[in-house]
Amino acid sequence: MNYLSEMLKLPVVDSTGEKIGIVNDLGIATGEVFPHVTSLAFQGPGKTPFMISWRKYVERIDDDGVFLKVPATDIRFSYLQPDEVLLARDIMNKQIVDTQGMKVVRVNDIKLSASGENQLRLLGAEVGMRGLLRTLHPVLEHVVVKVARAMGKTLPEDIIAWSYMDLLERSTQTIKLSVSHKTLGELHPADIADIIEQLDPRLRGEVFAQLDTAQAAEAISEFDDDELVAEMLEGLSDRDASSMLALMDPDDAAALIDELDYEKAEKLLRLMGVKEERAIRTLLGYEENTAGRIMTSEFVALPATATVADAIEGLRGLDEDFESVYYVYTTDPTGALTGVLSLRTLIVADRDARLNSLAYRDVVWVAPDEDQEDVAEEMSKYNLAAMPVCDENRHILGIVTVDDAMEVMTEEHQEDLQIAGVGSGEGSAGESIHAFSWFARRQYWLLIWAIASGVIAAALEAAGVATGLFVYPMCVMPVVLLAANRVVSFVRNYYLEYDEDDEQDKPYLGFFLQMLVIGIALALVIYLCGQLVLGAAYPDDLLATIHLFEAPAPVAGEVALAATSAAALASCFACAAAVSLVSCATSVVYLKVLFWRDEHDLNTSGTALSVSAVLIACALYSVLAVLALVAIAA
Repeated sequence: MNYLSEMLKLPVVDSTGEKIGIVNDLGIATGEVFPHVTSLAFQGPGKTPFMISWRKYVERIDDDGVFLKVPATDIRFSYLQPDEVLLARDIMNKQIVDTQGMKVVRVNDIKLSASGENQLRLLGAEVGMRGLLRTLHPVLEHVVVKVARAMGKTLPEDIIAWSYMDLLERSTQTIKLSVSHKTLGELHPADIADIIEQLDPRLRGEVFAQLDTAQAAEAISEFDDDELVAEMLEGLSDRDASSMLALMDPDDAAALIDELDYEKAEKLLRLMGVKEERAIRTLLGYEENTAGRIMTSEFVALPATATVADAIEGLRGLDEDFESVYYVYTTDPTGALTGVLSLRTLIVADRDARLNSLAYRDVVWVAPDEDQEDVAEEMSKYNLAAMPVCDENRHILGIVTVDDAMEVMTEEHQEDLQIAGVGSGEGSAGESIHAFSWFARRQYWLLIWAIASGVIAAALEAAGVATGLFVYPMCVMPVVLLAANRVVSFVRNYYLEYDEDDEQDKPYLGFFLQMLVIGIALALVIYLCGQLVLGAAYPDDLLATIHLFEAPAPVAGEVALAATSAAALASCFACAAAVSLVSCATSVVYLKVLFWRDEHDLNTSGTALSVSAVLIACALYSVLAVLALVAIAA
């Protein structure tokens, strides 16, 4: 008896041998690293629930049941203590936080360890497949394990120790786990954000509410999902939400405020302090995707005539939650930027040295309306941890820090992957590691091919054409679909590699001419391949009687059937060549779509673009092929 699922429903037998109920739960005290079972909950006659002390009344436990030390008449019932939880009620089938693996998991079973005949300890939660199978039926677990072993696979247990579990449900969230591990509130804000994003929607608000205002402010700035951010903010009172935003870095707070509706945003801003409100409104005044929108107004700037000692004292006087300091900037009497010093320079310099004698004067800076991607590239080029943002008089308005630059580059990379048809859950080779996702992204054309073949067969039958002829357009169609797919791939790659210069027109004409030449070459290759297939399948004297898209000359018997088939095959290859040429010639439209959506800050799915191109090519080819076969059969 090592698992809770195996102990539930065991008979409870008193010292006289009388069955007085069946086990339905076990209680533990949470104040130990590996807690003892402290209570036995069982269901007595008439389904009446009872609870008794495990230490006081239980003599032993085995496969036959739980055996008590005393007769039923001597039992005194007890109640669950404030520091106790019930395993089946409070933990089984509930979500928990694995604070070692930094993830949310569901408890499928609970593993226990016997210490002596009447002592049980909780070891941890089984969150793997074996626990799920065991709770369904132990025999099912054994069968699956044996089958896996016969196939050379193993089905290991997946146990999370109690010392690495954090409870989430409302009924247990007030329990203090006095064990030596990180609880949810002690995790890094990025880990807390990841965990909350994995939770069921009904639990997110409850877990978020467990964090204090400072922790919530740090965690919410790490969320990737804007809708989730709005959901968390809606769950807070206006005053709590405003206090949380005020504690955040101004650029992060501005990004969140920008996602709210106008009335809600204004209400939260008015509840803030004047300083925080002014900083956030200043950032919101800049256009999206510019340096001004992602900069922070927290930076350190001192007169160039100040000393190193002045700079160190200034740094010591900063608030604890001040934006990370990478550099100290120097200014002239008018406030214009004149130089920059690294913290290392300040540390090793003489305390009486003037900043203007140590500062690097050739400072790289950007204007607030500079595109954020260009700012990130500049920071990468010069290997900067922060970039000053200045007005036309070189007065510092703020700085863009390396973490914001990394977010911009990550977003740009994700957009490029999306356009290229590569999702976030993909392997290193660019293919999805999930079979369904891989099929949906890469092999969807098979489904289109099958459906279109059925439609062609139905159209030919309705037109009174021999239904057997649909085999020929069906066999040739993959050439058209794959050609359309590869054309869009070429367009995506061209777009991603294009070094855009705003002062020049887009290269639409040059791209159209390039693709037209490729289309002509591709159409010629397809047509010649068709001729090779015809030459191999049919005799030369029969081919001489065939005129494209026309019914063959009247002949009898098998020769007539062969002539019709040859004409149908030749026509299908000709249609495929024509549609492939059209796909190449019209590919400039997809390039225009990509540029237009980029100019309007709209994301574009490469997979959606490919599917659209394949569907258009399929529809055009199907219509031409059906018309050609109807003309041949007429």
